[in-house]
Amino acid sequence: MFSPFLLISHCTIEILLPYNNNKLGNSLMINKINLSDVRSFVLIAQLGNFTKAAEALAVSRSHVSRQISALETQMGVTLFVRTTRTLRLTEAGTHFFTQCETALNKIDQALIATVDDAKAVRGSIRVNCVGGYIGEEIIAKYISQFMQQYPDIDISLDFSSHRIDLIEDEFDISFRMGKLEDAGFIAKKLMDIKMTTLASPDYIKKYGELNHPKELTQHRCLTGSVKKWSYQHINDINKNIDVQVEGRFTCKNGKALVQNALNGNGIIRVPLMYCNDDVNNGRLIQILPDWEIPDVALSSIYHRDKYQPTRLRTFIEFVKSKFEQDF
Repeated sequence: MFSPFLLISHCTIEILLPYNNNKLGNSLMINKINLSDVRSFVLIAQLGNFTKAAEALAVSRSHVSRQISALETQMGVTLFVRTTRTLRLTEAGTHFFTQCETALNKIDQALIATVDDAKAVRGSIRVNCVGGYIGEEIIAKYISQFMQQYPDIDISLDFSSHRIDLIEDEFDISFRMGKLEDAGFIAKKLMDIKMTTLASPDYIKKYGELNHPKELTQHRCLTGSVKKWSYQHINDINKNIDVQVEGRFTCKNGKALVQNALNGNGIIRVPLMYCNDDVNNGRLIQILPDWEIPDVALSSIYHRDKYQPTRLRTFIEFVKSKFEQDF
């Protein structure tokens, strides 16, 4: 059975005691009181017996007796009148008991509510994610399915590509592409994303084919946040090249890049999943056939929290299982 009196044992609180009217100039006397002593006092007053209180707290009778003596010494008041046969509260003890019982009940309710919220799949989750296909088609779908399964969950979904600080920006979890160097959080890879370089047939017809990544500097490129495009030769893993491109059109939204490429405005470097149908139907053509782009990891990142709320832990596992199932 849950015993609220065992929740806090070594904390201290500051209790403001009424000042003595005979001592002018001192409006308040502040003593540091051990909260476990206060809890023991309240339990003794409720049960009317030191022995019963000691049994409830699973400590010795001498221990609770020392607690009350320490409490009375620190406060400078007598809380109980004790004889060999009776135990009763003094007037000061009655006043102290009434206020402490109410206060401790509120603390206990707050503790219980907090523990219940942490252990139940309910409450709010703040999610940050890259936009475009991954955010709008994959993560948004998984969030919808998760909320159907757990109707007591509220989720706030933010699409942005800038580097975020989970704590400062108050996000519980983020989904990011690429290399993650910050060791201040946990990163779990969800999948490797195949990247590709594409252009429309009309663009190739107008501007010609490319044989080497260096030729990209002479072409119209459409870029997102990454402007250093890295390539590796398909027949020689040691043959790598980085090309710094300038975007004739720049946008951090993958859908916008694909649409511009479809209209013949230039060359894009995007995840293949953004436009599989367009590639399969010939509306976009994969260029530089002898060169490939290293896969990019998609990861979930979240706080290093020893006491991670169940709602967040459940969401993390849910998304992970969905990626394993779908990809």
